[in-house]
Amino acid sequence: MKILSPEHVAIDRPVRWDHPLDSDMLSRDINWMLDQHPFSAMNPDLFNSNCSIENVLRHDSRILRFEPGDIVIREGDYGSSAFLVLRGSVRAFLESLWSSRGKPSEQKSKSGFLEMLASRFRRTTGAASKSDVSATNSNEQSGLDKRSANRRVARDVESRSKHPAPVQRIESTEQGNRIFLQDINAVIADYQSEPLGVGEIFGEMAAITRSQHRYTVVAESATVVLEIRWQGLRMLRRDKSFRDYLDTRFRETSLKTHLRETALFRFLDDATMNLVIAETKIESLGEREWFAEYRDTQKLDIQSQIEREPIIATEGHAVNDLILVRAGFARLSFEHGRGHQTVAYLGRGHMHGLSELAHQFHNPTSKPIPFQESLRALGFVDILRIPRELVLAHVLPQVRATELPKPITNPRYDEGGLVVPDVSTYATSSTESKGLLNSSNQPASHALETSLVEFLVDERLINGKQTMLIDLDRCTGCDECVKACASTHQGTPRFVRNGKQFGPLLFAHACMHCADPVCMIGCPTGAIARDQETGVISINSETCIGCKTCSESCPYENIVMIQVRDQRGRAVVDRKTQLPILQASKCDMCHSLKTGPSCQNACPHEALIRIDTSETASMEAWLRKRVA
Repeated sequence: MKILSPEHVAIDRPVRWDHPLDSDMLSRDINWMLDQHPFSAMNPDLFNSNCSIENVLRHDSRILRFEPGDIVIREGDYGSSAFLVLRGSVRAFLESLWSSRGKPSEQKSKSGFLEMLASRFRRTTGAASKSDVSATNSNEQSGLDKRSANRRVARDVESRSKHPAPVQRIESTEQGNRIFLQDINAVIADYQSEPLGVGEIFGEMAAITRSQHRYTVVAESATVVLEIRWQGLRMLRRDKSFRDYLDTRFRETSLKTHLRETALFRFLDDATMNLVIAETKIESLGEREWFAEYRDTQKLDIQSQIEREPIIATEGHAVNDLILVRAGFARLSFEHGRGHQTVAYLGRGHMHGLSELAHQFHNPTSKPIPFQESLRALGFVDILRIPRELVLAHVLPQVRATELPKPITNPRYDEGGLVVPDVSTYATSSTESKGLLNSSNQPASHALETSLVEFLVDERLINGKQTMLIDLDRCTGCDECVKACASTHQGTPRFVRNGKQFGPLLFAHACMHCADPVCMIGCPTGAIARDQETGVISINSETCIGCKTCSESCPYENIVMIQVRDQRGRAVVDRKTQLPILQASKCDMCHSLKTGPSCQNACPHEALIRIDTSETASMEAWLRKRVA
């Protein structure tokens, strides 16, 4: 046996099962749950002995108890778990209880947990009550035009600015802080919600797609729920019956919320909304673990990469559906010469086909025009397809004319095929008329030059929520940013001042805290996780087992493995193999500091910023400021 030097210390190498979500989970509780739906309908043969359904429940779930009014999940927080109601009932609110908290990166608490909560407990605009809805329904029954009725609902919603938001309270209990709504019955009466009872699941889409919750869920009565963190949820999805169950639940609950927060659908009457939900097709393209394919396609030329991207809609083909991106990103492009020119990238809430359908709506006697651009999946994309006839007959008549794209005056394609081969003429008219609305009712911008858009898309930098961007025209190479990072993180910097470059813009090797963080997918212990409030992705050194999964999954090489050392600086090795024990390391946005990222604060020339490249507005604003 090798004798360790005084500079080393040996421990047992940590493994996945060392860190259960609830170490006190009882076997009788697990056995009881295995007899309940949906677990009782699952095929145990699809799971190996190490990752059986029983082991998944034992390791990746816990039982939680809530009192009436307790907040289970909150709209806008990033999801990491699904919740199954075991006893009692909850309410999923289909409209916001509080005003938007802004971008997650702007909401970081700087004065502790209670102050963070206090900052969010404020009076905001409310929503229409049941009495308002009833009045509107009676008006519709008396013959008022649907559009007028919906506009009245909109005015009612907007006029309730004096209506206080639900009051939130904090109460300390033996189990920790309890966050609840005061007078839950009044809140249920004032806000539209859906009841969820025993056997129903919620929060699963945010957990699966590693995104924000789109609604708030509150306990309506004394309730017991089973929380299943996303590692276990991912394993359970191997069973088709469980996948189908999740898809059914999405259609019945989450889909309505998702559509309501999309600008085009927010004022639809209930009958039309139910019709849209019933006719909407859910479709997924690409692989959730797209990083492996991305590394392979990077070796190809750009046009070959585009050809390999799964096609969602093809230019020149009939618009049979309105396409809504539910999760992921898609490339909008058109044929140019022998290749393809990228127009924009579409993310969650963006639509494709709206301009073409709006053109037909404005010109009902003209022949419909086909798709003007093609849409392709970038990595993994979830989309919704809403039938054309339904959109034209029931949706667009209820949308304000000012919110619809203008008619396309210079189409590249008409019913006979390609008619405008002049790319420069087409590009100008098309980008002005697309009117791609996102969930915040803002048009998707195309102000970035085409070459920069293509660079962001081809390098998948569109995934970044906190991309480190360095202006080389300002940077002097003083390395103050690197020194500040090292000083903040025990002498080891967590980024490298090099990376992909576009002209004078350097996109450094630093964690981008992605919109779709594929690094999180395979982590067996949940050591790499996203903060529910800020969206910052960090690594818990206490639960990281050094498996390298996140490092190997990161498409951008922004996670590195470092040697673990104890408090005395000694290298930690495996007791059995005496090999070094490693841990993953990456930028954590200096989340523990009130002042924010040290690298950015230390730059004496304001050459370094953290910017959201998942949407173009931030880039456009910064570029305008840069050249001003």
